[in-house]
Amino acid sequence: MITREKLEQAKALVRREGVDVWLTFVRETAGGGDPALGLILDGGLTWQSALMVTAQGETIAVVGNYDADPLIASGDWDRVIPYVQSVRPDLLSVLEAVCGSDPKIAVNYSINDEKCDGLTHGMRLILEEILRGTRLEGSLVSAEAIVRDLRGIKSSTELARIEAAIAEGDRIFAEVPSFARRGVSERAIYDEIQRRMNERGLGFSWDPAGDPIVNSGPDSMIGHGVPSDQITLADGHIFHIDLGVIKDGYSSDIQRCWFVGTEIPAEVSAALEAVNAAISAGAAALRPGIPGHQVDAAARQELVARGYPEYFHALGHQVGRVAHDGGALLGPRWERYGNSPDVPIQAGEVYTLELGITVPGRGYLGIEEMVVVTPTGCRFLSERMLALPLL
Repeated sequence: MITREKLEQAKALVRREGVDVWLTFVRETAGGGDPALGLILDGGLTWQSALMVTAQGETIAVVGNYDADPLIASGDWDRVIPYVQSVRPDLLSVLEAVCGSDPKIAVNYSINDEKCDGLTHGMRLILEEILRGTRLEGSLVSAEAIVRDLRGIKSSTELARIEAAIAEGDRIFAEVPSFARRGVSERAIYDEIQRRMNERGLGFSWDPAGDPIVNSGPDSMIGHGVPSDQITLADGHIFHIDLGVIKDGYSSDIQRCWFVGTEIPAEVSAALEAVNAAISAGAAALRPGIPGHQVDAAARQELVARGYPEYFHALGHQVGRVAHDGGALLGPRWERYGNSPDVPIQAGEVYTLELGITVPGRGYLGIEEMVVVTPTGCRFLSERMLALPLL
């Protein structure tokens, strides 16, 4: 099971970070909850619950008595401690036992990465109150590095699931010409893709209201737009789809384009060549140990050198359980990205490489590929779109 793989991975990360214990503290997770929870637990929790991985490599769960049996049955947890009236005494007992003379309890908060920021303000106040007056008061530190790498560095099982999700997305892309024809609206295409996803039991990699993104021609809403029921495919349009599907809990995120017509104009061919050249430049720069902003810079410089304007986003983001999966970012050092572009790339992380050009009078030509970082560079997980098919 993936949860067992990730718990084993977490043990090494806790030791690496030099903390006594990593604590995920949650409640009523059916309404949302900590993004890290799904990595270490298959299911949800109701009462205040403490899931811990210690520096000694022990996994311990203090949970409400009605939540205990599934955790015991999973075999993932060395100790499952059920409680009835209060989590406080059992949680304090465990923390006192596992923490050394200079206690450090890593909890899930971050100012840089929303996927590492799962501890709610209310739950932090509860935890601080539990620790108040004990030797553990003031011992909370950020678990950002633990959660970031646990989420980002994929196991072989996780990578296989991502590749399966890519294959499902490719299957839909291959079917698009059968229902995307001249006169058909963006909205109708969006509806048909969603129908096929639902029919096949696939999930959405981001909010279903915008998955897929569908654009046709120069008047379409570019970016995270809503497909129009008024804009239809017409001769001369660049037709663009950004699609992410989830299969078995893991995601794809791919962009593809077509040209509506019988011959591709020179300006569209030039834009296609420039986009692919920039993606290639980014891929050539991507390797373990360098910060993501250097990868983005390589692609950005290639595009600008060809006479096109910069894109107003990062070249790539990590993909995993959802499309935007946190962690290191292949992006510029803009304030909105925090320290994510400075985080060193690591082998096993999965990224998109994505950018586009708006071709006047034609529409948006955007391509998005997916790659996995290897010990020496990167490997494409998606089959690159180097030619623009006609529709």
